[in-house]
Amino acid sequence: MYSLILHGRRSTELHKWRNFSVSVKLLQNVFSAFSNSFSSAADVSLRDGRKGKNFTISYLVDSLGLPIKLAGSISRKVRFENKANPDSVLSLLRSHGFTDSQISTIITDFPTLLILDAEKSLAPKFQFLQSRGASSSELTQIVSTVPEILGKRGDKTLSLCYDFVKESLVADKSSKLEKLCHSLPEGKQEDKIRNVSVLRELGMPHKLLFSLLTSVGQPVCGKDRFDASLKKIVEMGFDPTTAKFVKALYVVYNLSDKTIEEKVHIYKRLGFAVEDVWVIFKKWPFSLKFSEEKITQTIETLKMCGLNENEVLQVLKKYPQFIRMSQQKILNFIETFLSLGFSRDEFTMIVKCFPMCFGLSGETVKKKTEFVVKKTNWSLKDTTSFPQVFGYSLEKRIVPRCNVIKALMSRGLLGSELPSMASVLACNDHAFVKRYVRKQNDKELVAELMAIFIGKKRNFRLKSLKHDDKASE
Repeated sequence: MYSLILHGRRSTELHKWRNFSVSVKLLQNVFSAFSNSFSSAADVSLRDGRKGKNFTISYLVDSLGLPIKLAGSISRKVRFENKANPDSVLSLLRSHGFTDSQISTIITDFPTLLILDAEKSLAPKFQFLQSRGASSSELTQIVSTVPEILGKRGDKTLSLCYDFVKESLVADKSSKLEKLCHSLPEGKQEDKIRNVSVLRELGMPHKLLFSLLTSVGQPVCGKDRFDASLKKIVEMGFDPTTAKFVKALYVVYNLSDKTIEEKVHIYKRLGFAVEDVWVIFKKWPFSLKFSEEKITQTIETLKMCGLNENEVLQVLKKYPQFIRMSQQKILNFIETFLSLGFSRDEFTMIVKCFPMCFGLSGETVKKKTEFVVKKTNWSLKDTTSFPQVFGYSLEKRIVPRCNVIKALMSRGLLGSELPSMASVLACNDHAFVKRYVRKQNDKELVAELMAIFIGKKRNFRLKSLKHDDKASE
């Protein structure tokens, strides 16, 4: 595996890709002749999807008190269009003694719970665990620690998983724990006990250890292969308390040395240096799981977005997760920008300056563009010159700051032209307040601007701002 690092030489010639002509033509058609018309079925599907996402976000914020950003993240994993089922799930959890704080943690870690059938799926599991002697306090503690337990099927699997988490919380060296490790499927019993002990000594939390023990192709099975895999990822500097450690262990354990070398050679043929491959792996271990065809397709698609070969390689080194992006998602992303009025050249400039925009949803791009252009009166050209705007929170940064600027403009305090988007949005909160709020001579106006800036939902430290002002006097 490491021989490639020592003896590999970089190949700058891209491996010829096959079966890609249709894909390229699709992309060319998007750029050359974009049509604003979509089929009625697509429109309905899009509206329904947005409706479900918006309802899910509102529900998570209102019912569980989750931050909007976290609720938005969860809505990408699970969606629902009415509150009947999630309400029944929350009601069931509360009836078993779970606090609001515990419920918020459970849903954050395992949002799929909200779409499970409370009566037919979840209630029987609670009844089964209680029939085995689980107390209310024990049940809430264990489920809060590893809520994925409630997603397990079958009484035997459920009881094994529950008991494992229970005993691992009680003591590190429990005879009961050894008995449980014997009961878990796959792998030699003694090896599994030893490997679990090693991972726990490294500081791996229960939640991550649980996912390793119950996953397909368990890396904790076996001895020599486990030792070799663990040694490699520890030497690479992975933190055993993080999910990335588990992903790296899973990839290295399930790929032979020969396969890993072949994967590295693929990246080399596509223009990456060997050391770059391992930098990418440390950022995103699943980078070694993809086929040459998929990696090549992503590279060629990014080229069609206007990036040259070197720019594509730089983007993938920084954001290797883009390798898994489907071509259709990229096509939809391009359509979003063109439908908002951006030209092909402007889209290319945005991608070059802020490649992270590929990780955003079309809905997010649309909302932010419409706000800064229609509500604040910046132009599309201004947005193209500062594409980092797409990475800022609409609720926490863009809206409150732009509202302050609009208030100042309406009073003629900033002249006839808007300040640049970068000067308004790129600075931190303290610098913004000092630049646009505190410099005003009218104390009543300062108070009004601060009220606009802070808003009801902003968690901003006024005392710190006042302290900064006194220090600067």
